[in-house]
Amino acid sequence: MFGALHPDAGDDAPEGTGTIVLFGPAEPGFWPHLTAQPEWQDAQPDPVDRWSKRVLGALAARLGGTAIFPSDGPPYPPFFRWALRSGRAWASPVRILVHDSAGLWVSYRGAIAIKGRLSLPPAPACPCDTCVGKPCLDACPPRALVGEGYDVAACHAFLDTPAGGNCLSGGCHVRRACPVSQAYGRLPEQSEYHMRQFHR
Repeated sequence: MFGALHPDAGDDAPEGTGTIVLFGPAEPGFWPHLTAQPEWQDAQPDPVDRWSKRVLGALAARLGGTAIFPSDGPPYPPFFRWALRSGRAWASPVRILVHDSAGLWVSYRGAIAIKGRLSLPPAPACPCDTCVGKPCLDACPPRALVGEGYDVAACHAFLDTPAGGNCLSGGCHVRRACPVSQAYGRLPEQSEYHMRQFHR
């Protein structure tokens, strides 16, 4: 579980929802588990999304809740807003989300909306507040994540160069630079898969 929140009127939750619980990959171990699943083995499109929908859909059914996924839409569920409201994710110095345990590797595979209002633990402190040197700010060679917003064109252009091969094979330099990310245990193979999906 990557966090939870009690939704209010602006959170676009299903009617009657008392708590939204957010889910992301548990590391270390997520990638070997996922790649052994039928969705990965059947050579059909979108194996990660299909696995997420099967697993979280079954969990939601057992809990009497409603499974919600980032790909549902349009309109798409406000996962970014939910993450911030959970108190376990924040806008990092490079503006992408940072999570208290996943760092800049944070990703949300889905959420479950349940009717009950669960008791939530106190929110942890943002890891960026005590991060020495903030290495994420200097990690991107084309500086695509520094400035007013994410320069997607600059990122793609860099990935087309020989120097960008390291980002493609091991994951974004910025995400890797985060000290919390480094302690999370995400495998380079997982990052490579997502980078190549992004840079097609």
